[in-house]
Amino acid sequence: MELRREFSGGTGKETEVRMVKGDITKISDVEAIVNAANKSLLGGGGVDGAIHRAAGPKLLEECKALHGCNTGEAKLTNAYNLPCKYVIHTVGPVWGGGKRKEAQLLADCYRNSLQVAVDHKIRSVAFPSISTGAYRYPLEEAAKIAVATVNEFIEDHPGELDLVEWVLFDQKTYEAYDTKLSQLIVSRIVHSPRLDEINRALMDGLI
Repeated sequence: MELRREFSGGTGKETEVRMVKGDITKISDVEAIVNAANKSLLGGGGVDGAIHRAAGPKLLEECKALHGCNTGEAKLTNAYNLPCKYVIHTVGPVWGGGKRKEAQLLADCYRNSLQVAVDHKIRSVAFPSISTGAYRYPLEEAAKIAVATVNEFIEDHPGELDLVEWVLFDQKTYEAYDTKLSQLIVSRIVHSPRLDEINRALMDGLI
């Protein structure tokens, strides 16, 4: 199952943004996948453990040399046995009720991961849903922050990324991100009513 949407930085150089329901360790259409890691970068449960298992032991060896990663920051490694070229490791915030700068830190995860990609001339990136598993970040709010932050980054870096996608494992998560992306597109159309955007939204059933 796949949903495709596009953002534009306003220069005519468009970055495709899409949602895919599937397994991020099997994604082969991007140069880099993002790992929702813990601070040690030494593997764990969920997406983190799955990526380490699929990449093989050399990923752990390289991660050890990075000496961890702070919450909201991002670091790059090779992907080894994964079908992509690179893994961007970022550490999402543990939900603490919203009073520990969780929203800012989650936005930093997306922003810094994309900045690492741009700095290394990586033009296509796949994200999981960061912090919504064991870290208990509320799904709807996390999806809103993720979509808004990626959109903002793309607008600030026109022409530097070809594709950003979310690879989402279950239907509930997929639908949450789908809804937030659709809402953002409609909002953009309302504030900048171009005929081609309106026609596209009508065809996609967004308005």
